Amino acid sequence: MTTSHPLPVEGSRSKAASAKLEDGSSDGDCVVKVGGDWQLNAAVPSWNSVIAQHAPANMRVVPDGLGRWDSSLLLFLVHGRTWCLQSKHTLNVEGLPENLQTLLRQIAEADTSQKKTKPGAKTLAERVQAWTVNLGKKVRENVSFLGECTLGFAGIVKRPHKFRWMDVLVEMQQCWVSSLPIVALVSFLVGVILAFQAAIQLQQYGAAVFVADLVGLSVVREMGPMMAAMIVAGGIGAAFAAQIGNMKVGSEIDALETLGVSTVDFLVLPRLLATTVMMPIMALYANVLGILGGMFVSATMLSIPATAYWVETQNRVGLLDVGSGLIKSVVFGLGIGLAGCLRGMNCERSATGVGKATTSAVVTGILLIVITDAVFALIFNVLGI
Repeated sequence: MTTSHPLPVEGSRSKAASAKLEDGSSDGDCVVKVGGDWQLNAAVPSWNSVIAQHAPANMRVVPDGLGRWDSSLLLFLVHGRTWCLQSKHTLNVEGLPENLQTLLRQIAEADTSQKKTKPGAKTLAERVQAWTVNLGKKVRENVSFLGECTLGFAGIVKRPHKFRWMDVLVEMQQCWVSSLPIVALVSFLVGVILAFQAAIQLQQYGAAVFVADLVGLSVVREMGPMMAAMIVAGGIGAAFAAQIGNMKVGSEIDALETLGVSTVDFLVLPRLLATTVMMPIMALYANVLGILGGMFVSATMLSIPATAYWVETQNRVGLLDVGSGLIKSVVFGLGIGLAGCLRGMNCERSATGVGKATTSAVVTGILLIVITDAVFALIFNVLGI
């Protein structure tokens, strides 16, 4: 901010800026007389140098041959006002030019506004209120998102020919390619661990062959679908949140809405369908690898032939056991897709926001998996499955 007032008369010489302090005025104030040309590119006196040798008192600033001035004079007066506030005295600038007084009032109002809006320590009631309001806002956003997804699925059923099925195939391919190796490794190791722990106990009672029963039921009913879902949540769910979040940061979602394209139909539904369809396939794949892991331990540690292990697994594990795991995996896939897309759609418009959305998608997906598994365990127990 640079202001000049007034311009000197042509032919006049510029005078150096000056500020003099005079005591003993009639009203008891110390008078500071400012004169000369105050320019940022020239030497100007400071407030501390003017009042350094005087005791604190009320100050009155008056012009004395004041020429051109810019923000250097304004800065001088701001320092004076700060000094007077700290020493609990007043600064009178009524004798200065009107536009200079206006600038000082604007600066004072800005400082007051900043002090009022500065956050302070909140009471417990205020924190509870803020948490409640934030929770209600998030619940409304989640319910609205679920409603839009439900309407989108209803639209697919009514008009399947208008849906972009190729996008679903592309997302399914990405789910399969990115998750297949890690699902295979983790599932095999889970089968090995279960068989190893069971073998230590069952060998004591001469019932080592029942390792196949324990591993088979544990894998197809719980561990296979859950481990596959955890891996997909950590990879695919995070990828969904990052992709949609980056699109929001880059205003691509705004562009789609401006063109009248439904972001839920275009971005969310293909990903939801892809994870819902692929999760049962991944669960079956995890079941097979988990059973093979148990077979490997039985053949190497317990000297149980692979054929005997396989026969025992077939006798104990039925279609109902496999079906219960697949039913859970379908819901797991739907929850993972919803968590990833929801966090991506609600992402903040910054790089930090994308990172937070990605982390939140993984945590939310895993939480939904655990809650869903607990609910299904209760339902299957009631139904006797």
